[in-house]
Amino acid sequence: MENIVLFSAVKANAGLDFLTPLTAVLDSHWYVLGNEVTLFEQAFADYVGIKHCISVANGSDALELALKGLGVESGDRVVAVANAGFYGSTAIHAVGAQPLYVDIDPSSLTICPKAFAAVLDSKPAAVIVTHLYGQLANVEEVVRIASAAGVAVLEDCAQSHGARRNGKRAGSFGTVACFSFYPTKNLGALGDGGAVVTDDDALATRIRQLRQYGWSQKYHVSIPGGRNSRLDEMQAAILRVKLPHLDTWNEQRRSIAKRYNAAFAALDMQLPCSTGEDYVAHLYVVRVKTRTEFAAALKEKMVTTDIHYPVADHKQPAYAVVSPQALNATEQACETVISLPCYPGLTGEEVERVIEAVTAYFSEGKQPC
Repeated sequence: MENIVLFSAVKANAGLDFLTPLTAVLDSHWYVLGNEVTLFEQAFADYVGIKHCISVANGSDALELALKGLGVESGDRVVAVANAGFYGSTAIHAVGAQPLYVDIDPSSLTICPKAFAAVLDSKPAAVIVTHLYGQLANVEEVVRIASAAGVAVLEDCAQSHGARRNGKRAGSFGTVACFSFYPTKNLGALGDGGAVVTDDDALATRIRQLRQYGWSQKYHVSIPGGRNSRLDEMQAAILRVKLPHLDTWNEQRRSIAKRYNAAFAALDMQLPCSTGEDYVAHLYVVRVKTRTEFAAALKEKMVTTDIHYPVADHKQPAYAVVSPQALNATEQACETVISLPCYPGLTGEEVERVIEAVTAYFSEGKQPC
C-alpha cells in the first residue's frame, strides 16, 4: 500500500506541455527579464484584477521588497500574526522593523480585526494580513480599520492564489500584496519564484527598481535598499502554462476539503471554517487535542501529516519577542493544528483512505473523553 503524501506538485503538473515553452526560452537566448516575464506579469495582474505585477525571485523577497517599497524602515512597527510560519516575521526583521504581534480569529486562524484595532496606538507603519492555509482573512475589515488610521495593508497571499470574496481575488484588497510560486503552492513554478502586485503606480515603480539593485536605468542606482531578485524566464514560462489551470485546481482542492468536512463533521476535531470560494485549500488543516497520537495513528495507515506551524513567531529562540497582547488563540492553534493530504490529483480512493484513517482513530476510542 502506497503512502499518501501531504504534497504532490507532480500530479498537478501531469499532462501539461512544459517542453515547448522551455525550448522557446532556450532558443531565444534571453533568460532574465525578457518576454516571458513580461507576459506572465501581465497575465497574473489581469488574473488578480490589479494593475501591476512585479515578479521576483521568491515569496520571501516579495514580502521584504514590499515592505521596503512602502517605506518601512528600521525601528518601525509592523503588525502581524504569529502562527504563520515566521515568513512575514523574517521580512519584518530583514528591513530592521519590529513585529507587533496580534491574536488570531480562532475560527479562521487569520488576523483578528479587533486585535489589530487595539494596537493602533502604537502607530504601526503597516499590517501584514496573511491569508493562511488558503483561507481569506477578514481583510475588508482590516482595510477599513487601517485606512482610517493611515496604515498600509500588505496581503500575504503565498497560500491563497485565486481565493475570492464578492468578486475580488486575494491580492486585490490591500495597498500591496505578495505571492510565492514555490512548487507546492496552488500556483507553483518548477523552482522558486514570487511576485508583488499593486494598483499604486509609484509603489510599483519603486519595487521594480528595488528588485534590480535600485536602478533607475542600467548601472544608475537611484534608491537605496535594492537587491538582485528576479524571476527567470524559464519559471515565468512554466507559470504561464499553469495559470489557466489554477481555478480548476483550486476547485479540486475545495472538493476534497468538502468531502473531508462532511466526513469529519461529528468527530472531536475542529475543521476549516469555510469550503467556499474564499478558501482554496492550500492546506487542509484540522485541530485535534491529541496531535502526536493522531499523527502516529495515521502514519501506521500510511497517511502522511505535517504541522503548519508548531512554533509561534514570538516564541522562536532567535527572535523572542514580548507581545503587547495575549496571544491565547495563536498559541492554542500552534499546539493543535495538523495538516491532512489535500491537492489536485489526489484520487477518490486516496481521499477515502484518509477519511477511513481519521475516523478509525476516533472510533477506536483513542480520543480524549
